[in-house]
Amino acid sequence: MGTLYLVRHGQASFGADNYDQLSDLGLRQSERLGEYFRLKGIRFEAVLHGTLARQIQTWEGIATGSGQVLQASVWPGLNEYDSAAVIRAVQPEPLPKPETAEAVRQHFRLLRTGLLRWAQGTAQPEGMPSHAEFVAGVNAALDQVRTHCSGNVLLVSSGGPIATAVAQVLDAPAQAAIEMNLRIRNTGVSELAFSPSRHTLVSFNSVPHLEDGAYADWVTYT
Repeated sequence: MGTLYLVRHGQASFGADNYDQLSDLGLRQSERLGEYFRLKGIRFEAVLHGTLARQIQTWEGIATGSGQVLQASVWPGLNEYDSAAVIRAVQPEPLPKPETAEAVRQHFRLLRTGLLRWAQGTAQPEGMPSHAEFVAGVNAALDQVRTHCSGNVLLVSSGGPIATAVAQVLDAPAQAAIEMNLRIRNTGVSELAFSPSRHTLVSFNSVPHLEDGAYADWVTYT
């Protein structure tokens, strides 16, 4: 069996005008994960990521830390949903910038509600695919790995696609995927064992590269 490592991007720029850029810490998290893979002797036969800058930058950091040179395959189906569009679907009025603890809590309360309604088909965020199409995009990437690979594969994506992939493997409902999504840590690693016929969950949302006390304050969620 092969092993698929699902990695969420490093810390992005939450609250900034352009979220889709890694912060300085996000870059360090990514390189640190690459160093961990190198020290563990984990090398990849293939890499997949979406088209988002934070996903690409995370792979570049991992590649730098690990010393691995691979041409990644680009899969748009691994892109994250548009969180602003999800929130507007249930709260059309503009929200304050998430600069206070209460504004951050409000952001994620509305995001959870919007994701659930999108999954139920009772809200359709503007400019986004249907939830079924989103799931199909994630499944296409999983199928590609299952049918074309046999060793270690790295998939760099975002919380939504990774939680969706795990929920698909576990045959869990969309609500479970939403709750998992909102708890996935930056550069958190989930592992799936795979064969030509199926994927099986081995671990979820671990940060072994940050377990040393020197990196305790590197653990983030945004």
